Amino acid sequence: MNLDIVTYLTSSIGREGLHELAPWAAWHGRLMVVAWGVMIPLGILAARFFKVLPHQNWPQTLDTKWWWHAHRGLQYSGVFLMLCGIAFAWGNAKQAAPADTLHAVLAWSLLALAALQIMGGLARGSKGGPTSLSLRGDHYDMTRRRLIFERLHKSVGYLAVCLSVVVVILGLVAADAPRWMYLLLSLWWLTLAFLFVKLQRQNRSFDTYQAIWGPDLSHPGNRLPSSGWGMKRHTAATFAKAYGHIHKKD
Repeated sequence: MNLDIVTYLTSSIGREGLHELAPWAAWHGRLMVVAWGVMIPLGILAARFFKVLPHQNWPQTLDTKWWWHAHRGLQYSGVFLMLCGIAFAWGNAKQAAPADTLHAVLAWSLLALAALQIMGGLARGSKGGPTSLSLRGDHYDMTRRRLIFERLHKSVGYLAVCLSVVVVILGLVAADAPRWMYLLLSLWWLTLAFLFVKLQRQNRSFDTYQAIWGPDLSHPGNRLPSSGWGMKRHTAATFAKAYGHIHKKD
């Protein structure tokens, strides 16, 4: 019985018998799965749900940089691995069957979205705010430039992650991958989806502006609607309830 299960999981869905995969294709697949299946989704979770940490004494303690370093590090590392994966496929992918064309077309679209994210991040404008050398800034004032950046950056980011699921699955089909790979990735994606829903329901999708400058209405961005779907704004009381954190009174 156990042997039958192992045989079933290690066999491919498509072709019969042992399927040899070229080394370049194997490394291409590994790098792309790590980049788009693991690193980039984790970077998005860090940015959405960990701008304020559960133990943080918000709003007395503001602008923790953990989420920013995690998000930027994971995204840039993921893009770097993606480029390495492309390098393995470059000049070799022409050997692929015509049926794999859709995988290639969507993969190049994914690369274009990643490039758009990097360029958008570099063009997001200045920060500003009370802790900066100049109070005025695109982020602190929530200028048109910053509003456009936030809407595009978030929308394109989620679109890219959704598209990456399709691209990875098509890649597994192209490589005639064994069943255990589909199963493992499916369990991982379901885990990420579960964490997303759980943290969202816990109101952990903290508004970036409030995470950096607090809830005081003297800050111009707090007088505007929160940017992005499902982003939460808090007072000290609602934060304590959402995070299970009891603040000490000054």
